[in-house]
Amino acid sequence: MSDQNSVRTRARAGRALASVAAVAFLVTGGVGTAALRSSTPAFAQSTSPASPAVNDNPGAFSFADVIGKVKPSVVAVRVRLESTASDNLPFSSRDLDQIPPQLRNLFRFFDENRRPQSHSGQVLGSGFFISADGYVVTNNHVVEHAGSVQVTTDDGRTLPAKVIGTDPKTDLALLKVTEGGNFPFVHLATSEPRVGDWVVAIGNPFGLGGTVTAGIVSARGRDIGESQYDDFLQIDAPINKGNSGGPTFNLAGEVVGVNTAIYSPSGGSVGLAFAIPSDTVQSIVAQLEKDGKVIRGYLGVQIQPLTKDLAEGLGLSSDKGALIDRAEDGTPAADAGLKAGDVITAVNGEAIANARELSRKIAALTPGTSVQLTYLRQGRAQTSNVRLGSVPDEKTASAQTQPESGPQLGLRLAPASSVPGAGDEGVAVLNVDPSSAAAAKGVQEGDVILEVAGQAVATPADVRADVQRARKEGKKALLLRIKNKDGTRFVAIGMAAIG
Repeated sequence: MSDQNSVRTRARAGRALASVAAVAFLVTGGVGTAALRSSTPAFAQSTSPASPAVNDNPGAFSFADVIGKVKPSVVAVRVRLESTASDNLPFSSRDLDQIPPQLRNLFRFFDENRRPQSHSGQVLGSGFFISADGYVVTNNHVVEHAGSVQVTTDDGRTLPAKVIGTDPKTDLALLKVTEGGNFPFVHLATSEPRVGDWVVAIGNPFGLGGTVTAGIVSARGRDIGESQYDDFLQIDAPINKGNSGGPTFNLAGEVVGVNTAIYSPSGGSVGLAFAIPSDTVQSIVAQLEKDGKVIRGYLGVQIQPLTKDLAEGLGLSSDKGALIDRAEDGTPAADAGLKAGDVITAVNGEAIANARELSRKIAALTPGTSVQLTYLRQGRAQTSNVRLGSVPDEKTASAQTQPESGPQLGLRLAPASSVPGAGDEGVAVLNVDPSSAAAAKGVQEGDVILEVAGQAVATPADVRADVQRARKEGKKALLLRIKNKDGTRFVAIGMAAIG
């Protein structure tokens, strides 16, 4: 995030909210917010869409009609944990008795800030009905450690529910109330809201129940670094702990998002909240209802954003697309001939702006789907048809001293085959000059250089030769392909910065 003092943290049971700026998941020792599912059984009575009303005072604007229609569909979610947060706390009251009195309050403060606000091992969140037969959408982080789940309806009934399925990658979960029926429910919006559109959020902040706040959509497509599928709506309606899993409505009474996180110095609302968009909710919930989990399409590539420097290093005029670091052996991508250095620019003819967009598009498709990929290889456009696989269940290089070096880059290098644990391919980095351009680009001791300027390297001499070749060819940036314990990636170093 842009604020260097900011960190992200989930506000889960048993974890204190950070006192620095944070994106906090909205559980209050047990409170969350939920999303909804567009499912309309024949017998169901949905809450009908409404428009904002004008009250008796001419010109006075009100959300009351919208809220009156949709509020009955929103529930509080109460989760009893499999094991209480106190089971994992570092100090018991007996331990505190053994601590000197002058330090006791300090440790008690630390201890209490790791406990849920509900001290009986419960988590409270929010949710909403998406069908008359009792399906409820909420956040995964509200129910992920659930031993039992109850929902409290707007009219005060407390009913048992079971977890039908969860998806940690998008932080969505689907529940089913196991008693009663003919519940008031709402629909997911079929179109995205515009930045500036009014929205209304309803949920269970701090366990208070049925609380309504209003604001506007302040941004779309936000990536808060939670997963490769981040694509949040940002809203300025006040959202607090306990709103997790609750709905945000447009003025037609449709759910445009499921509240999941806030950006906050203390866990309280400061006007920056994030909601999972309705189109994501729609596709995820449909799979959770059918299979209890989400099965995503799998291409089998490691990708990274295509920066301006990387584009220049590859000789490209645009930085649009997703750069392949590696096509894993035996995967759909490798079988289709894709390889490191290719830049995917379109899926089924639809342009890809960046690596995150490619991840979302592929993940939204089912295994077995055939897709046409357009990609650039050495600046030339090519296409390939790929049949997607399914994501497999969820690899290292270390370095020791060797004599040869690569002075042009500020790196001390050795053949990887001569360094224990570095593998058989490439050149191992033994030491990095901290003032070098390579260090500034994140090259570290233990990395293994696989390619320089598109050519495979096996010795430090190969690296030096390829640096000289790139310079003679007038390249603006030197492109390195590097492997480490986290996978492979490309690094572009400006030629002007190379000694």
